[in-house]
Amino acid sequence: MTAILTEGLTKKFGNLCAVDSLDLSIEKEIFGLLGPNGSGKTTTVLMLTTLLAQTKGSASICGHDTLLAPEKVRDCISYVPQDMAVDTNLTGRENMLVFARLYGISDPKDKVDELLAVMELSDRADDLAKTYSGGMRRRLELAEALVHEPEVVFLDEPTIGLDVAARRSIWNHIRKMTKKGMTIFMTTHYMDEADQYCDRVGIISHGKVAAMGTPQELKSRLMKDVVTVTLEGEYHPVMLEGAVFVGESEGTVSFTAGNGREALPLLADALKQAGNCVKAMSLREPSLDDVFLQSVGKQEEPKGFEEWKFRMMLHRRN
Repeated sequence: MTAILTEGLTKKFGNLCAVDSLDLSIEKEIFGLLGPNGSGKTTTVLMLTTLLAQTKGSASICGHDTLLAPEKVRDCISYVPQDMAVDTNLTGRENMLVFARLYGISDPKDKVDELLAVMELSDRADDLAKTYSGGMRRRLELAEALVHEPEVVFLDEPTIGLDVAARRSIWNHIRKMTKKGMTIFMTTHYMDEADQYCDRVGIISHGKVAAMGTPQELKSRLMKDVVTVTLEGEYHPVMLEGAVFVGESEGTVSFTAGNGREALPLLADALKQAGNCVKAMSLREPSLDDVFLQSVGKQEEPKGFEEWKFRMMLHRRN
């Protein structure tokens, strides 16, 4: 059975179409939904987790319709939001027991001890969560999400704000979850994580899927080499046969080329002739960042985005 299926999934907030006719079919895998701010990632997650009703279209989780059978959907999923939600005035064990009892676990103590051990928190289980590091709190949230053995786990920016070591630790635990047959649906701004850990990714722009596939498939759609140019001042566009403009970001511009070594000096000349002040140029293989830039380009926040953020803030408070 398909773990997550959407057909024409759409959500509007007034004149803003946050998600526009989204079609997804996700099996037992780690699926990453990528996109700039305001692209519709969080709105999609809220609809799939039954926390927000769609305007039109349909969505089902493990065969259960999110509108017609929300209770059955919630029985087979877990959702770890971007903002950490552990009760810092309780111990790690007490936080876990709250979730175990909410889900009606028959022998909560044994289950809690098992999950605390899996997340390497046993030695700190009876310490207040306020004494935990960010990485430990995130591991505690993952343990809470697993207490009822869900089939699908939604992770919204699971490693945001964590250092490199903590991010690596979280991903080690997420990968262990998939070995038990769970489907992981995640959002992230870290392209390196999506590239390394996701089986497939979808890039969403203005509520629509702009690209979909495995990280390797998406990277292979670009031409062979990537030329990155660091500029001083404004970028003045150039046209050069054999080199394709990918995107502009924080003082750099990127191009793809079938033969990067041949294109490099030609591109340098073309940039200078167009009035660009070139500080440095480099040549490398394509990354998921390049695919992302090519798919979404340089975007401003959509009209109505501030209203959308306000509505989401009220929704989360309630």
